[in-house]
Amino acid sequence: MSFARKPARPRPPLNEPALYDYALKALGRRMRTEAELRRLLYPRVEPGPSGDHLVTTVLARLKEHGYLNDQSFAETYARLRQENEKLGQRAVRQKLAQKGVAAPTINEAVESRYAATDEEALARAHLERKRVRKPENEKETARVLRRLVAAGFSTSVIYKILRQWNVPDESLAALDNLDSSESLDE
Repeated sequence: MSFARKPARPRPPLNEPALYDYALKALGRRMRTEAELRRLLYPRVEPGPSGDHLVTTVLARLKEHGYLNDQSFAETYARLRQENEKLGQRAVRQKLAQKGVAAPTINEAVESRYAATDEEALARAHLERKRVRKPENEKETARVLRRLVAAGFSTSVIYKILRQWNVPDESLAALDNLDSSESLDE
C-alpha cells in the first residue's frame, strides 16, 4: 500500500503586506541575516523585476524598523558561539560568512568579541565542554587535533595544549606528516 503525497499546489505570490508579515514571523522564529531572509522571501514572490523590487522594499522596511541588522546579528552570533559553544575565531568567521554576512562586518564583530579572549583558555573550555580526555595514542591525538581545528582554534594553540598534556613527540611528529587527504581545515 503506497502513501504517496500529492504534489503541493503552487502557492500564489504574496503581496507586500503579506510578504512583510511572513518576514516578521520568520524573524520571530530566529534571528536571520539579510541574505538568509532574502533567500527565504524570493520563493514567495513572483519571479522577475517586480518580485525583486518587492523583496528589496520589504527588506528596507524591516531595516528601517530595526528588525533586520547584520551588524547586530554578527555581534550576537559571535558572543553566543564564544560563550556557549566555546568556539574559536576562525569557526565563527566561517559560519558568519556562510550565513551571508559581509566580510567587514564579520571582521569588526569577531575582532571586538575576541580581542580580550585567551584563545588557549577558550580551547581548554571547549575540550572540557566536549568531555575530551588526554589522548593516549596517535589516533586519539589526531582526533583531538581535528576537533580543535574544526572548532576554529589556531594550530599554535592546539600544539601548545597537546605539549602541556605531555603528548609524546612522535605523536606530534606523526600529526605533522598527515596525508594531504586529511586536511586540517575540514
